[in-house]
Amino acid sequence: MSNSTVTNSPILVTGGRGAVARGLSGLLTAHDLPHRLASREPDSPGTVHCDLTDPATFPGALAGVRSVFLYAEAAAIDAFIKEAVTAGVEHVILLSSSSVLAPDAADSPLSASHLAVEEALLASPLRTTLLRPGSFASNARGWAWSLKSGRPVHLPYPGSHCDPVHEADIAEAAFAVLTNPALAGRAYTLTGPHSLTFTTQLAILGGVLGRPVPMEAVSPEQWKSEVDGYIPAAYADALLAYWAANDGLPVEITDAVENLTGHPARSFETWVEDHAAEFAATA
Repeated sequence: MSNSTVTNSPILVTGGRGAVARGLSGLLTAHDLPHRLASREPDSPGTVHCDLTDPATFPGALAGVRSVFLYAEAAAIDAFIKEAVTAGVEHVILLSSSSVLAPDAADSPLSASHLAVEEALLASPLRTTLLRPGSFASNARGWAWSLKSGRPVHLPYPGSHCDPVHEADIAEAAFAVLTNPALAGRAYTLTGPHSLTFTTQLAILGGVLGRPVPMEAVSPEQWKSEVDGYIPAAYADALLAYWAANDGLPVEITDAVENLTGHPARSFETWVEDHAAEFAATA
């Protein structure tokens, strides 16, 4: 991959506390590409303050920037676009979601914010590239507490399929688009290499950890009551509807990760191997 077309202007990477942003920052550093890691709550030296809900933080973060890796926060997107245009930004890579492709995307808590940001960017003068991951492999972290405590994982739809994608693949896809203008200005649906049920994911998790992962099927109502206080009711309802729609139905897998990065998408097993320590049993 050639970086000959990349300018010396810093690249703004928002969402600096997120795994994708950190991964992208690491790639840019490794290739000696100037960039500015930004976060709503800067927690490391050199990270700048950029709260995507607070327009007052935009001018400083965007000064001198020509490319932006942007998280999909809709609250102040119009103000962000206005400031980006004023600053001379030419290209925005949005971390969106494949959920925007659903017919009810505008009304779903899973996708409404992503869709609103997409629409605002596409209506702007900014060249926009859309990265639309499906299910993050890191969603499996939601099972860590059960595994650490020795309790079964409760699933309302054990046979529901998803396409878990490794955050490292998303970061590499973003890097490819940032450093090769020929790839910019398009929409990419990023998936893992396999459509997996929750039951299969738990079996893979247990295989890597070397111990069984107990699972218990529960009703949607029970699951919703158990996550009350952790997941907003509307979001929980949307998740349940999504899982029900994919119960027993494999989801479509794309080759976008391989086309962008030059290697096949990492497997869910690889993700578990990379994060096994997070599931270690408590002493």
